[in-house]
Amino acid sequence: MSDYVLALAAADLPPGQAAEVTVAGQVVAVFNVGGTFHALAGRCPHRGGPLGQGFVDGPQVSCPWHNWTFDVTTGENVAGPDMKVARYEVKLEDGQVLVRIG
Repeated sequence: MSDYVLALAAADLPPGQAAEVTVAGQVVAVFNVGGTFHALAGRCPHRGGPLGQGFVDGPQVSCPWHNWTFDVTTGENVAGPDMKVARYEVKLEDGQVLVRIG
């Protein structure tokens, strides 16, 4: 079982924003949706666009390259739930956002 790894300070990611970070050697997209943090694999499955640089609208992020849109709470593509990106467990501890990969 993998341990949680520091992704970023919660204060560095305001509500409605996304961040691209590297956690355990993997690119991860972290999102703050109304004070709740979520994490997905950082690359869009369409063409590898950076989801952590995407456009956040509520619980959805749109890839900045081709506008593929995913639900950050599930990792599912909103147009077809069969297309998913990996979702990672997140916890907030002492003002730090921690992500568990694997």
